[in-house]
Formats: sequence, structure tokens, C-alpha cells
Amino acid sequence: MSERGRGRRGRYPLRLRRGSVSWERQKPSWREARPALIAEALTEARARPSGNWYVIGASRDVRPGRPLGRTVAGVELVVWRDESGQLVAGPGACPHLGAPLKDGRVHCGTLICHWHGLALDGGPFAGWEPVPAHDDGVLAWVRLDRAGGESPLDRPVVPPRPEAAGSVDAVYTGFGVCEPEDVVANRLDPWHGAWLHPYSFVDLTVLSTPAEDGEGFAVDVSFKVAGRVVVPVRAVFTAPEPRTVVMRITEGEGRGSVVETHATPLGHDDRGRPRTAVVEAVVAASDRPGFTAARTAAPALRPLMRAVAGRLWRDDLAYAERRWQLRSTGRFPG
Repeated sequence: MSERGRGRRGRYPLRLRRGSVSWERQKPSWREARPALIAEALTEARARPSGNWYVIGASRDVRPGRPLGRTVAGVELVVWRDESGQLVAGPGACPHLGAPLKDGRVHCGTLICHWHGLALDGGPFAGWEPVPAHDDGVLAWVRLDRAGGESPLDRPVVPPRPEAAGSVDAVYTGFGVCEPEDVVANRLDPWHGAWLHPYSFVDLTVLSTPAEDGEGFAVDVSFKVAGRVVVPVRAVFTAPEPRTVVMRITEGEGRGSVVETHATPLGHDDRGRPRTAVVEAVVAASDRPGFTAARTAAPALRPLMRAVAGRLWRDDLAYAERRWQLRSTGRFPG
């Protein structure tokens, strides 16, 4: 992004890309994307505390009156809302005879097992013990101290976001055969953007790395709209905890908007391979007058936002899965 482009915004967010080159003629980025640099950023992220908190999905996925089943780090869980709307979580098997509590019913905030009617109000009962849960307004979290093995924190490490009243959020969830570190490593490699996702990103330049400024990866990039029409921004990628990478727009259209990528280990499949959920929260904000209308249309916008994220993650999960495959067979060059 030019100094002039960063200094002031035009009346409209779109720009006409000048001097564009075809995909194969863009500047190669492999020399700058040094494996050691990405590995160092990954090591630093993994050293940060998570407090044993794991994202299980979007807050709105846990609906009043309906239990939700999840498996995190091999632990079967059930999640629901009590009568006050607070999140409740605990083992997913009924302590009586092991019925799947996700198939039970919630009545007045109490989860009732559909096999024999054992009722759970969220407190310890009949051998069932709740686990800490947290709803940050966009995402739902659980704390699993045995699986995490860290010193627990009272609350998860939630990065700053735009105010809810002035933003639109959408949450995408995808699944891959890999470990959380492979997802995080993908996000800590911004150099691949214009090569792997040419349908979305062009003119990508990495301006600085954590090794240079102690912060994150600062990137100038243009989001492709159609043809030569683009939206240029500056973004910074940081990893506030081991399983999270945040992209924050710091200059240009949508300044302050964030994309949070959370990697949650699920367990192993029937072939013994690790499975990981990618839960990505997009929280978009803008001070343009027209954004008020966009917020009003949020229910219609969310499927579109999820579709855009899903297209990107089809490629990025292939990257993460390939990385795990090479690591697991001792062939990873990084």
C-alpha cells in the first residue's frame, strides 16, 4: 500500500489495480518465507499460555433448549444453556448407563437424559462433573485441565475485537487430518497468500516479521473483488496463544476488523490420525455510513462470509494436512 493510500481513504473502498501481473509472473516468495522463521514464530506461539481453554464453536451454535455434542482432545462433551442463558459443559456420557447426553432434551435449563430421565442442572450430580465453560459473545469455549496440562486461567485468552454493536461476525468451522500446530503454521506463513489463493489475494508484500519488530507479521495485500477491482489493506498477524492466530486490519478499509483462527484438537480417527477443527471467527467493522445497513442484514451476510472463509480453508487445510503428513513420516523439510 502506498504512503498516499495509507494516508487517506477514498470515497469508495474499491481501487482499480494498476500494473497487474499474471499469477505466474508475480514475484516468488519462497526465499522470504524461510522455514526457520516460520518455525520460530510457531515455537513462540506454542510457548504462550492458553490456560487449557479450547474453542468448541460459535456461541450461536449453542441454542437455548438444545444440547450440543462435541469431542475435544479425545474428551466427549455436552454443552447447553441453563435457564439464565449461561453456558454449561461437562462429560457427554450419562453417568447412569452411558447414554449420549447430546441426544437428550433441555427443559427450563435442565438437561434430561432421553434413556432414563436423569436430570442435570449444571452442577455435580450422580458422578457427573461440569467443566468450566465460557461464552465470549462470538465463540464458545471449554476448559479441559487434564488435556491441556497447563496452569488454568479463569478466562480464555480472547483477543480485542470491534464492539459488537458496530460489527458483523460470522464463524466458519472446518475439519482436517492434522494437528493444531499445522493450522497455526499455515497462518504464520503469510507469504503463501497470493500464490495459494489467487482468487482472493493479490499484490501481497510482507513488510515485517516478529523477529524484526517483536510484534507479528505485517502485510500489505489487496482483496480481489472482480477483475482489476481490489480493496487494499494492511494487516498484522499475531498468535496470542498456542492454538490461535489473529489477523487484524490496521490500515485501509475495515480498519480494526479481525479474523481469528482457532485450532482445536478433536482426537484420532479410526486409522489413528489426528483430527483438528478450524474455528474461524470473522468480526468485520467499518465506519462508513453504509455499514449500518450491512449490520441490519447480518443474518443474510453470515452465510456469505462463511462461504468465503470455507473456500480459503479448502486450500489452507490441504496445506495443513500435507504438513502433518510430511512431519509424521519424517519428510518435512522445515
